[in-house]
Amino acid sequence: MSATIAPLDRTVLFDLYERMLLIRCAEQKLANFVAEVGLPGGVHLSIGQEAVAAGICSCLATRDWITSTHRGHGHFLAKGGDESQMFAEIWGKRTGICKGMGGSMHVADFSRGIIGANGIVGGGLAIATGAAYAAKLDGDGRATVCFFGDGAANQGVFMECMNVSAVWGLPIVFVCENNGLSEFTVSSTVTAGEISDRARAFGIPSSVVDGNDVLAIVAAAQTAVARCRQDEGPSFIEAKTYRIRGHLEAEELFLGGGSYRTPDEIAQWRLPGRDPIARFKAHLESTGEFTAEELHSLELAVAGRIDRALQFAEASEAADVSLVYDLMYVARH
Repeated sequence: MSATIAPLDRTVLFDLYERMLLIRCAEQKLANFVAEVGLPGGVHLSIGQEAVAAGICSCLATRDWITSTHRGHGHFLAKGGDESQMFAEIWGKRTGICKGMGGSMHVADFSRGIIGANGIVGGGLAIATGAAYAAKLDGDGRATVCFFGDGAANQGVFMECMNVSAVWGLPIVFVCENNGLSEFTVSSTVTAGEISDRARAFGIPSSVVDGNDVLAIVAAAQTAVARCRQDEGPSFIEAKTYRIRGHLEAEELFLGGGSYRTPDEIAQWRLPGRDPIARFKAHLESTGEFTAEELHSLELAVAGRIDRALQFAEASEAADVSLVYDLMYVARH
């Protein structure tokens, strides 16, 4: 499945940069906070992978569905989720998007088509397939995107969902964020062959793109989402990327002194030529449409938004633990 990007106007390009900045700034704030004082539960960051979430979600409408992963802050923000409610959720506050009962790995907002991040590896695959089946029955041109990592491609449900999607011609886009790492394991040691070939075996149009090039992501997404709108069935996008942070923050507590990658490897992916935000910023400046001052002003504005979100979370009341009886179990009456 080859793709050529449709022309993007200045506003769309600016929006793409803003989405990536928002994700990076939010997650860097989370990383700093975990290091300084800690947070409830595990926090999994997608720093280095921002182009995938921003590029895919820029092609979606609010009514389109997405399912996410345990590394879901970026998807949530890119789809238009509120950063203040996300921070409050991670802080375990009642103003959180899930009333403080879901935490970092379970942010969701049905009003924006975000039907859930998921702590189960591959847990979003069947949820997205079900949503796409509903859209197929409605016949309303709604698209569903399923974000998942390369580790989830080894789950049995992955093959089941692709099979059903192909047979029923579901309007779904499978987006594999292949960062080459399956938790604390280098993926090449546990995953055989090319992941995109698994989709091709079901006759699903597939593309492999540079996941750190947001314009390449947009081009692939435009094609795949258009297929959903036209009831042409599923598509598969494998985005080759890299996560800068660990599987989760404070992962050294899990590794016990061990290591699965070197500091030099991480440093190489931080270079401006590889970092998705630095790459896109350089592109925007090179076109002459944006000045360094404009982009710097946007960076300051985004940083201000995240500071206000943090203040909102810290000032909010703690979650009402009695809600567990209504949110987790049948209501008591």
